[in-house]
Order: sequence, then C-alpha cells, then structure tokens
Amino acid sequence: MTRRAYGDRGQSVIEFTGMVPIILVTLAVLWQSALVGYTFVLAGNAADKAVAAGARADGGGAAACARAAREDVTGGWSVDVTCGENGDLYTAEVALDVPLLLPGVNLPLTVTGRAGAATERRAAP
Repeated sequence: MTRRAYGDRGQSVIEFTGMVPIILVTLAVLWQSALVGYTFVLAGNAADKAVAAGARADGGGAAACARAAREDVTGGWSVDVTCGENGDLYTAEVALDVPLLLPGVNLPLTVTGRAGAATERRAAP
C-alpha cells in the first residue's frame, strides 16, 4: 500500500510543465488578437480626427490633417497619412502597421482607416 501512495509522486509537476507552453502560446495569441483589434480602432479614430482637422483648415489642410492623425497614435505604431480634397469632399487615409506582440517590431500586416467629410470653406466677404 505504501508503494502505491508514492507511485504518482511528481505527476502534477509533470502535467504543469507540459501545460505551461500551451498556456503561454494561448496568452500570446490572445494578446496579438487584442493588438490587431486595437490597431483597427486606432486607425479609424486617427482617420476621423485627421479628416475633421483637414476639412476645417484654411489653406494648410494637409499639415493639419497629418498632425491630427499622428496626435493619438503612440510611437509604437508606424503611421502613413494621406490627406487631400476631392471636389467638396476632404478625405484622409491612415495606414498603421500591426505590431508583433509589442510595439516596435511589426507584422507584415497594414491596417488602413479611411474617412471623408465635406470641406468647410469660409465664404468670401
């Protein structure tokens, strides 16, 4: 009877050691999924702010647009902003590279946020 009581000794350590890599990979996949989702939200928000600033600006719309797009994007994301007028519509496109687990190293995946707004021009006196 004493032999059987010690026969399973250390079994929980072996099971835990086997599960640690699975748990870590699952956490990494969940974190990466959260980063991809956050990048989509960040790109859309930056495009909305950029187009609003560009549509209100007189003359320097492109500079105001680019400045507003980069305002809320932290240094971990590389930002590419394209702003311009298309008739009475002002458009902005913000492209962000998705970071791999931590900002600084990027996946070969780019998320694009696009927005458009009516150009707000002041009437000539």
